[in-house]
Amino acid sequence: MKTLIGGAVGAVLGLIGLSVWFREFLQLLAGSVPIMLLLGGALAFYLGFDELKDKWKKEDTTVDVPNETESVEQYKEEVDKLKKEIETLKEKA
Repeated sequence: MKTLIGGAVGAVLGLIGLSVWFREFLQLLAGSVPIMLLLGGALAFYLGFDELKDKWKKEDTTVDVPNETESVEQYKEEVDKLKKEIETLKEKA
């Protein structure tokens, strides 16, 4: 109940203050709109640049994929060679 009464009193005082200082409110609004546009534009630019960097990183990693498959084949061959060597050592023992 206290919150309801406090909210109503705040809203009434806000309306009274807005009607008394309406010119000042418009000046404040006129001064804050360009700053909001500047900050919003800077944020959008930063997010767009960050997204572009992520896209470039994805393109760079796709180029390295064929090299990884070659190394995988090389490791498979090495594992097969080591398995054969282990089998020959078991037979000797």
